[in-house]
Amino acid sequence: MAKITVIGTGYVGSVSGACLADFGNHVICVDTNEEKIKSFKKCIVPIFEPGLDTVIRRNINDGRLSFTTDLSLAVKESNIIFIAVGTPPMDDGSADLVFVEEAARQIGKLINKYTVIVNKSTVPVGTGKKVQNWINEELQKRNKKIEFDVVSNPEFLREGTAVYDFTHPDRVVIGCESAQARDIMKDVYRPLYLNETPFIETNLESAEMIKYASNAFLAVKITFINEIANLCEKTGADIRDVAKAVGKDGRIGSKFLHPGPGYGGSCFPKDTRAIVKIAKENDETLNIVETTIETNEKQKLRAAKKIEKILGSLSGKTIAVLGLAFKQNTDDMRESPSITICEYLDLNGAKLRVYDPAAMTEAKWRLLNVIKPIYFAKDEYDCAKNADALVIATPWNQFRNLDLAKIKENLASLNFIDLRNIYKPKEVTSAGLNYFGIG
Repeated sequence: MAKITVIGTGYVGSVSGACLADFGNHVICVDTNEEKIKSFKKCIVPIFEPGLDTVIRRNINDGRLSFTTDLSLAVKESNIIFIAVGTPPMDDGSADLVFVEEAARQIGKLINKYTVIVNKSTVPVGTGKKVQNWINEELQKRNKKIEFDVVSNPEFLREGTAVYDFTHPDRVVIGCESAQARDIMKDVYRPLYLNETPFIETNLESAEMIKYASNAFLAVKITFINEIANLCEKTGADIRDVAKAVGKDGRIGSKFLHPGPGYGGSCFPKDTRAIVKIAKENDETLNIVETTIETNEKQKLRAAKKIEKILGSLSGKTIAVLGLAFKQNTDDMRESPSITICEYLDLNGAKLRVYDPAAMTEAKWRLLNVIKPIYFAKDEYDCAKNADALVIATPWNQFRNLDLAKIKENLASLNFIDLRNIYKPKEVTSAGLNYFGIG
């Protein structure tokens, strides 16, 4: 049984810690936020992630998972330390490594035996070597010579399916320069290794690049199909048929070929900007990624203007927006298309009624002081009351099976704007509503 410390109990840290414990490891999750640690100890998860509370409760009860604010105790008990702290974007798009550095220096002050330090946070290429240097600087201050290895082990977690993604990954990436550390990491992920999950063994820099390259490519793929959808609208083609046929090509695949109002969230916007910054620092230009970033922002605005075009004018109109999180099964609204859409509608005179199954708490602090008037509805049907248009902005499952007769009854004007193409046009029009999709 590996003894692991996970520094940071945010999205990546909490999911990683819980799932690593579920693999049979002994895991201590550490955070400086006392209230958050108290919540975790009570199996109250402060983020919305389906299934995570069950995994945490099971492993706390089985004695494999614990939470503390005492980093010194956690390091003393462990021989593997995962750094899973935030790397928020700075104004120039680069990742802020202040929390990574702080974690690394604390590790350097505390370790007293051979330790494997694992970068789980998404970090720029070259961060692994920086972590080595920061730890060595602290060891030198202590006049200590303690062996350690740094490993890059990027995460590929999708919000809403993170527990499944961690326990059923497409691949596990291990970047390091030590055979000993590599073997230890394979033991950490032993259940996956035995299940023949592909393991990619590479150096630190390649592992760090893999994370950014993966997210950048997916962002490009989303933006590409959105541009094709926009072209379909003007040529008479149907993006549903186009995307389906394109996705059947084995070289392309069907995933991420779903048109919509643009991508958002904590990863794609941040990681695309970060890899562009890395390229510039190395005298390279990522034209495709730069264009993707610009085009995605235009797509969000295009979705808002589509609503305006359908209604002729937004002044005095009431718009019902279903879905505020950037995707389903999460409460995360970071860079969500719904924010751009709501702000544009408000700026042009519309009154807003909004609803999301999980993101209402976040929506209130993000939108309440920016958009007035705004009504936070109780459910989908309350949201639709007396609205001139119903807009589906996030494809939650419960929005896929609406009582269309009830929606029609509640609406003031029968405009049904499906920005996620989750309905078939005939299904909506046969209910007496005016259907507007993407592409």
